[in-house]
Amino acid sequence: MPSASNAHRLGDIATHVRGELLGDPGLLVHGLNGLEEAVPGEVSFYGNPRYRKQFEATRASAVLVGMDATARDGVALVRVPNPHLAYAKLLALFHPATRPAAGIHPAAHVHPAATVHPEATVKAGAVVEKGAHVGARTVLHSGAYVGEGARVGDDCVLYPHATVRENCVVGSRVILHASSVVGADGFGFAFDAEGEDGPRHFKIPQVGIVRIEDDVEVGACTCIDRATVGETVVGQGTKLDNLVQIAHNVRVGPLSLICAQAGVSGSAEVGTGVVLAGQVGVVGHIRVGDLAKVGAQSGVAHDVPDGQVVSGSPAIPHKEWLRASAASGQLADLLKEVRALRKRVELLEKEKGG
Repeated sequence: MPSASNAHRLGDIATHVRGELLGDPGLLVHGLNGLEEAVPGEVSFYGNPRYRKQFEATRASAVLVGMDATARDGVALVRVPNPHLAYAKLLALFHPATRPAAGIHPAAHVHPAATVHPEATVKAGAVVEKGAHVGARTVLHSGAYVGEGARVGDDCVLYPHATVRENCVVGSRVILHASSVVGADGFGFAFDAEGEDGPRHFKIPQVGIVRIEDDVEVGACTCIDRATVGETVVGQGTKLDNLVQIAHNVRVGPLSLICAQAGVSGSAEVGTGVVLAGQVGVVGHIRVGDLAKVGAQSGVAHDVPDGQVVSGSPAIPHKEWLRASAASGQLADLLKEVRALRKRVELLEKEKGG
């Protein structure tokens, strides 16, 4: 919970989120919490009707609500178009980010031919190789690795054991969470049936790079493979969850969201503003169109048009998938009916033949 020194007047909070206040602007707020957990002096948010009971019972002093909410006794309301977004902005207000002191720790390894901006922070155990560049106010935590010739822009954060392999390019304001890997070899092999020592999988050299544009966030243990030739690209403002796999020569457009355990196979294209839910698999050499949405655990085997919502494996339009899913629960009964009808038809044919 924030200290009293980080308390804010409710009127100032409403102004900060550009909301309409129904309540006392002088009320002092010292923290944020969920509807059920909140106590007097805290703000919560209500943006989903399924939590109506929790909203009606909350002890919070104020609640962020939608624009159509009406006043209620005992709880101040701040009406905003998007309560979830407003809550996120208040979390940033109450928990401002801190930046460690600039400088290179004596226990870090920075090659003499590397360039590290004087305002950057390189912590103990971090490594910056020959010819690499680290931009202003970027923070490399312990164990972070920036390979030979790689470039990391301004205001980035590389958490422990995040890796940027040789010659890869990371834009500004990028966050690489722990153990993420940018620029591992793409998974490319050619089968050699007549190798000198017998059949083998011949490794295809992966000589391209990864380019990550500005304002991208990459989750823990996520891997973005370097291109065989050319570039693997993650577009501006895109967010990758934990345990995501982006294969060689994939191009992910701006402002897309790829959730945990999703995988995109080689040379596929993911457009602008796409959402891939958890455990989605996308085969190689296809395109998922702009603003498309793919439901959890779906397998995408063909191009998805712009704006389409698909689900299932193989993925089909979401409404068709809903109908098929509803019907699947009735298959056993339908099978019994078909068998019974078949027997009746057989009996009728025997009677007719007799």
